[in-house]
Amino acid sequence: MIHFAHLLLSLEYVFLWVLLYSFLGWVYESIVVSVQERRPVNRGFLMGPLCPIYGVGAVGAALVLSPLRNPVLLFLVGAVLATVLEYATSWAMERLFDARWWDYSQYRFNINGRVCLLGAVIFGAFAVIVVNWTQPLVESFTDRVPVPAVHTIAAVCFLLLVADLTVTLSGMSGFMQRVERFGQLAAEYGVNARRTVDGYANRAGESISNGRQALGNAMGNAMGSARDAAARTWSGMPQPSLNRLRAKAADLFNAQQRRMLDAFPELTSLSHRGLIEQLRDVLKTGRRR
Repeated sequence: MIHFAHLLLSLEYVFLWVLLYSFLGWVYESIVVSVQERRPVNRGFLMGPLCPIYGVGAVGAALVLSPLRNPVLLFLVGAVLATVLEYATSWAMERLFDARWWDYSQYRFNINGRVCLLGAVIFGAFAVIVVNWTQPLVESFTDRVPVPAVHTIAAVCFLLLVADLTVTLSGMSGFMQRVERFGQLAAEYGVNARRTVDGYANRAGESISNGRQALGNAMGNAMGSARDAAARTWSGMPQPSLNRLRAKAADLFNAQQRRMLDAFPELTSLSHRGLIEQLRDVLKTGRRR
């Protein structure tokens, strides 16, 4: 019984450490992406302020790499392990949701866009900081927390995390099916918008071809298949049609799915890349207007 209580307490400490580093990772990610996007971005897959990949990586480094005293070796091993974790996480999430949540293709020395050299260097530096400085301070603090309080805090946080994960996964259910439905709507509104322009052109005495050309840059391939439609610019689309399409998109996707599109600017899918870009453009254009 004593051994079980000791094991339980150790697991609770590890769990709380993971949550702490997950929160710090969320802060780091939110700041970086907000600066890149030049707007506030609530980064993270979960609804709560957590990026679990950082928590798992940091605690894993603290537990596994603590025997390493050579900072260069610690940096190299930490960089490799963190890169493997990031690659595996990217692969698993893509298989689970048919979506690529981040993409490093624009960075030099990347592997399939899932990881890159710059990220490995940053993670290696974090490993040195965590093992040598951060984790000793964290352990010193948690050791001073009364054991009953540790039990209570860990239990409450665990229940909140389970609830958050359940709501998040439930909210993302059917996301790609809705993307395909949006593609159908975009094509339909493309037809309607072209007819509207044709009507304006006829009433103005202009040729139908000129009227259609006014909308060409806006709609691009919207008349193609829903999956391959990849119109990038909507500025030329008649305002009523754009407003209706944006309203349809807002109704089609729930709050969780719209938050994911906002939190992950590089969210894409190999099978729905054009549609996701099109959806993001429509929502952004609507916000600007």
